[in-house]
Amino acid sequence: MHRRDFLAISGLSLGGLIVPSFLGKAIAAEQLQTTLDIGFKKGLADAALAAATEAGASYCDVRVGRYLRQFVITREDKVQNVVNTESTGAGVRVIADGAWGFAATNDLTSNGVARAARQAAAIAKANAKIQTAKVQLAPVKGVGQVAWKTPIVKNAMEVPIKDKVDLLLGVNAAAINAGADFVNSMLFLVNEQKYFASTDGSYIDQDVHRIWAPTTVTAIDKASGKFRTRDGLSSPMGMGFEYLDGAASGKFVSPNGVVNYGLSYDMKEDAIAGAKQAREKLKAPSVKPGKYDLVLDPSHTWLTIHESVGHPLELDRVLGYEANYAGTSFATLDKREAKFQYGSDIVNIVADKTQVGSLGAVGYDDEGVKTKQWDLISNGKLVDYQAIRDQAHILGKKESDGCCYADSWSSVQFQRMANISLKAGKEKLSVADMVKDVENGIYIIGDGSFSIDQQRYNAQFGGQLFYEIKNGKIGAMIEDVAYQIRTPEFWNACAGICDQSDYRMGGSFFDGKGQPGQVSAVSHGSSTARFNGINVINTARSLG
Repeated sequence: MHRRDFLAISGLSLGGLIVPSFLGKAIAAEQLQTTLDIGFKKGLADAALAAATEAGASYCDVRVGRYLRQFVITREDKVQNVVNTESTGAGVRVIADGAWGFAATNDLTSNGVARAARQAAAIAKANAKIQTAKVQLAPVKGVGQVAWKTPIVKNAMEVPIKDKVDLLLGVNAAAINAGADFVNSMLFLVNEQKYFASTDGSYIDQDVHRIWAPTTVTAIDKASGKFRTRDGLSSPMGMGFEYLDGAASGKFVSPNGVVNYGLSYDMKEDAIAGAKQAREKLKAPSVKPGKYDLVLDPSHTWLTIHESVGHPLELDRVLGYEANYAGTSFATLDKREAKFQYGSDIVNIVADKTQVGSLGAVGYDDEGVKTKQWDLISNGKLVDYQAIRDQAHILGKKESDGCCYADSWSSVQFQRMANISLKAGKEKLSVADMVKDVENGIYIIGDGSFSIDQQRYNAQFGGQLFYEIKNGKIGAMIEDVAYQIRTPEFWNACAGICDQSDYRMGGSFFDGKGQPGQVSAVSHGSSTARFNGINVINTARSLG
């Protein structure tokens, strides 16, 4: 689990004493299955729109949201915590005198939301007095009353707590029996019920579901006190409980027998393998630093894509509007104009808010813009960024890319990362075929620690499992591997990408951005890819 994820949910394991404020209030499990009446939500929205217009707003949008979350946390044979939370309210955003204003309320009455709308208009008018340029919104045609829902088979919120606990404790027992000394398993569920309305004439009702089942197994050498861990190789997904109890048809088995997962995840199988691999890590030799050809599994590549492509191509970072949370971007506007060679000719990276099963899949963003797919890097060249309605004119675009979101009704929506993915190779190529041409390389599976600078240019990435590649064959496990990159040099070193049959998604359940900070969920897909001549360091080496 990454630090950003841990910080977001660390309070949940303290015996129920602490619930992070962004989660909302604790509720009973059965309350996770209820919804707000559609007529009630429309009535609130109309009251806010009318009040904002009467207060002098030239534009207004309203988000009535009910955000439901469930966390089940276990360790070995014990349940550490079960938390169910609800956060419900309305956020009103307006433009008045050419400036933005925002206010939110949990008073879900006509008077309550109207009061928030008037407050938002007053804030906008105050902002206008010091604003140097008026907001320019890309046009959006109202869609009337529409609805969208994550295409789930089984609502995970409806599965009894006992069944979830039995699943996790069964996973833990299997890992212990397979050689683990410690094991943690968790289940995180999210249901966002979001109703959007605007003066453009849209009334959009969306029901969004996400699921994540992370595990960590630990093996200890009792003689030396040395220990090694292996995190689960699953991905958080925009799916229902079918992700965990469906047929394991989404498995991908690497040439050396490591199982990865696509649209179906067998937690027990992965935990057993994790226990054996964590114990194998205890005996694995340390890597010799140097230049290697890297073969990167999609369970690893997603994080490299996220940090070195997804974030630097957010337009607010490029423009310097976002700098407090993890910096700006090296990929400045002049590079787009020059069709900067971001990667090799086979590198094609797309933004896609429509991909089925992805964390970021929705029908419309939080500005009422219909989601889509668009190119960011085409044949290695930088061609576009991720932009929202009030940024589109800067790029000469006539419409938003539909990537504006808030993590709560009480937070103002702003530019967030879409699903950013590396397209599969066009030619038929398996992992075994790719490895055949590697004389001195490392095969990396799973994501690990990372570090990246404030312009997203220099970075370092670890992983979960590392295997040496010698003369076209995957060999023994090695340890203490991390590779260093400069973003454009790394992507220009991409020498091969497996075909669509190897394509899988990874992702982040709690991607942080903004000040005050907000979290977002986003997926990144790829097939296994090869990068030649990458500098590898030994993370265990003692200096001096």
